[in-house]
Amino acid sequence: MTELLKTSLNRRTVLQAAAVGAAGVSPALRSVVHAAGSDAPEKKEVKIGFIPLTDCASVVMASVLGLDVKHGVKFVLSKEASWAGVRDKLVNGELDFAHVLYGLVYGVHLGISGPKKDMAVLMNLNHNGQAITLSKKLADKGAVDGAGLAKLMTSEKREYTFAQTFPTGTHAMWLYYWLASYGINPIKDAKVITVPPPQMVANMRVGNMDGFCVGEPWNHRAIMDGIGVTAATTQDIWKDHPEKVLGTTAEFVNKYPNTARAVTAAIIEAGQWIDASLQNKLKMAETVADKSYVNTGVDAINQRILGRYQNGMGKTWDDPNHMKFYNEGMVNFPYLSDGMWFMTQHKRWGLLKDHPDYLGVAKQVNQIALYKDAATAAKAAVPKSDMRSHKGIDGVVWDGKDPKKYADGFKVKA
Repeated sequence: MTELLKTSLNRRTVLQAAAVGAAGVSPALRSVVHAAGSDAPEKKEVKIGFIPLTDCASVVMASVLGLDVKHGVKFVLSKEASWAGVRDKLVNGELDFAHVLYGLVYGVHLGISGPKKDMAVLMNLNHNGQAITLSKKLADKGAVDGAGLAKLMTSEKREYTFAQTFPTGTHAMWLYYWLASYGINPIKDAKVITVPPPQMVANMRVGNMDGFCVGEPWNHRAIMDGIGVTAATTQDIWKDHPEKVLGTTAEFVNKYPNTARAVTAAIIEAGQWIDASLQNKLKMAETVADKSYVNTGVDAINQRILGRYQNGMGKTWDDPNHMKFYNEGMVNFPYLSDGMWFMTQHKRWGLLKDHPDYLGVAKQVNQIALYKDAATAAKAAVPKSDMRSHKGIDGVVWDGKDPKKYADGFKVKA
């Protein structure tokens, strides 16, 4: 199996066979069942962009396992270099869909991160699994966590530089929230730069930043290369937080609703497959590590996707709140409250000058009805409520009931 997976041609055949064996139905037959009739996808081939990150896995595996074909569409995967590039290609129609940052979709929809265009979130792709890395140089001075960093920044005055991956994106919001919870204002007390995920490790190696927030495998890669330590995981900041989404434009959903539903269903099933077993997770790690996708050693991926963490300073632990792709349907549902939360943080940090219609915008962007149809096609569980709550690392509770009060209530803000 390992040798076969190393060959791009054979990988798809082997994994598709594994999926078919588990289901007991041929992909050809299932394709006919799902793609027949008036609900057949209007567009049979779709171009889907992704960034080289572990959490592109369900998009990749939907293609590799043949789940796209099962639902009557063919994925053409496009490896992208930066989130800004993904944004531009989504907006101009060069990409039909993308594995994309939640906050990027909202930033474009609200006109605060480039060209304004009505956008759509079809589903969450994953929960958890990002991290904040501090440089080994800082760690050697005692900055191994948020408290240590705050102490060092107070005692050793200079300009501290931190990197995120896109101004309105998830990594920026996790970084800002984490810094602020330790009394560090990311806008006033530090310099924050934007760096594409695959370039984070190289930039830290040459001293361009003191820390960064990014998705895996680049945090673990920094540890393997001896240049950084894990100061926090993003699930420490918000357990089961939303991360990447399947994004597209509202125009595409309106023009090709059956295609959007079919693509969503295929990726839901891929998430189900990944989370179904340890063996599947390891097969996924071996697949996405390939140069066609993430382009890294499989050992940079296959530990943290199982919840096996190390911080680069000798500490190891098992985290049950590691990256999830399905988790009994809780991962993929596009909760309205999640979209609203990103807008509260955009307002908190001055990206939005005024309070938006939080619930109204979330209802425009998050395609709840379409997702439920796709979940039915994928035989996936659907939560009872469109809203959910959580307690942040700072102890502040978010439940979506009073977004204006929540956004204005933080002591540390722009």
